[in-house]
Amino acid sequence: MTSTRVVVSTALVFASALTAHALASQGSSPAPSQAPTSAAPPGGERGQAPPAAPGQGRGGGGGRGNPAAALYTERCAGCHGLDMGGGRAPSLFDDVWARGSDDDAIARNIMNGIPNTEMMPFKEQLTEPQIWQLVAYLKTQGANLKEKPTYVPDPDGQVIKSEKQTFKIEIVARELETPWGLAFLPDGRLLITERPGRLRIVEKGKLLPEPVTGTPTVWERQDGGLFDVEVHPQYAKNGWIYLAYSEPGPNNTAPPSATAAAAAGLLPGRGGQGGRGQGGGAPAGGAPPAAGAAPPAPTNTSNTVIIRGKINAKNQWVEQQVLFRAKPELYTASNAHFGARFIFDREGHLFFTIGERGEMTNAQDLSNPLGKIHRVNDDGSIPKDNPFVNRPDVFPSIWSYGHRNPQGLAWDPVTGKLWESEHGPQGGDEINIIEKGHNYGWGVITMGIQPGITKRAEEGMEQPIVYYTPTIAPSGIVFYTGARYPAWKNNLFVGSLGGQQLRRLETSGDKVTHQEVVFNQFGRVHDVIIGPDGYLYVTLQLPGRSLSESTAGMVARLVPVQQ
Repeated sequence: MTSTRVVVSTALVFASALTAHALASQGSSPAPSQAPTSAAPPGGERGQAPPAAPGQGRGGGGGRGNPAAALYTERCAGCHGLDMGGGRAPSLFDDVWARGSDDDAIARNIMNGIPNTEMMPFKEQLTEPQIWQLVAYLKTQGANLKEKPTYVPDPDGQVIKSEKQTFKIEIVARELETPWGLAFLPDGRLLITERPGRLRIVEKGKLLPEPVTGTPTVWERQDGGLFDVEVHPQYAKNGWIYLAYSEPGPNNTAPPSATAAAAAGLLPGRGGQGGRGQGGGAPAGGAPPAAGAAPPAPTNTSNTVIIRGKINAKNQWVEQQVLFRAKPELYTASNAHFGARFIFDREGHLFFTIGERGEMTNAQDLSNPLGKIHRVNDDGSIPKDNPFVNRPDVFPSIWSYGHRNPQGLAWDPVTGKLWESEHGPQGGDEINIIEKGHNYGWGVITMGIQPGITKRAEEGMEQPIVYYTPTIAPSGIVFYTGARYPAWKNNLFVGSLGGQQLRRLETSGDKVTHQEVVFNQFGRVHDVIIGPDGYLYVTLQLPGRSLSESTAGMVARLVPVQQ
């Protein structure tokens, strides 16, 4: 049965009623947000480009061919203008509303209008998908037009006074490139993955100058590379360490390293990373196919691989074993949506995420491992109580399905349930509670905007606990269970890439009751974990020209400051 959970989004909202907005602008107090609320960070969700007008620029749901921007220009801009200044009616981008700030209220007002006001009903003029496009566009563009926080490239020593805890940023490791995953060994050493393919070690407070040798060659394009790292719960006895990475396809012709490919002139686009879905096909400069000929099969493909191995006394990767590798026919030229986050349960089962690799139909296909969360024994074998283990037509390690690009996993210490973070399309990023055998809807439903999907709900498909529009691109998550920050006990912390923030969520059962942006001025946060010292450790990455660009990064910890 589909769960009946409360769904909310970030509070950058579109109140479509002209009169209602005018009343709010004249001094009426805005209606309180529905619980759970999702507050926008100071200065908006994004921290890169300056604001652009609707329909222009990058990052905000504008751009040529954006149907929502065209709808706004046609239906709204004549009265409300294109920016925070508004027109003959107040701006719809300034986050001041009187008649409900949640998505359902916004859509309802657009659809039905407001009686005894100039706000006419649009249900006969706009389709339901068009109405939701407008809601997402107004929220996204409103965020773009807000003043952005000033990026702090070196946050060491910065003191942050959050709602419940004052702390300072203390840098643990510098001179990293796109740090992706973190894990502590029992002896206190910190393992750090760099997406270009290096496994690094911080020992006795210092980053060792050389990475671990002998790790696998990764396919480093766009989202691809070396991902999460996890340590076996019984590491002291068995020494196993788990890695996830994107593996080059068996017939690739381009070098796996993005740096080497760029030097050879094989990468399209600026920055040496290529665009979404790039990296396959013939090298740059190759002859185009003859007229009428079928396009050539992509020669440069990749997919997510899950392995385990050990680090010996010489910091060499040894005794490698493959736990998961998809069939060759599932390797794709897309360089997006690899998933690749780990977590163990109390019984020693390993959960790992696999994205749908940019093809949303994969998420609903139970014979296909892509777009799923998997559960295996620590050696990669299949647990006997997996939900589909007795069905020959289903990939046996599947625990849940209907996922787009799951990037975070965390156990709720109070309820014992598994929480997950997931990237949406244009908006619609999700926080979910993962249940055995359940369908989370991607490919059929979404709270974001995706061509080919028109539904936001479907019987038998789960709704998110909360979702985010504009996108924050949530990544690693953790429930805080230590003693360093008593006021944060059992709160869920969410790192984000697009939002460049660390977010704190208060929960009660299956609900989020409050949210706070702890910081949003230090760059992208791929991972957040609890160290053996009880501090929160986070990865920080310099903002780039695109969400997937590989840039310099560091690891920091949050040290409480007594007031």
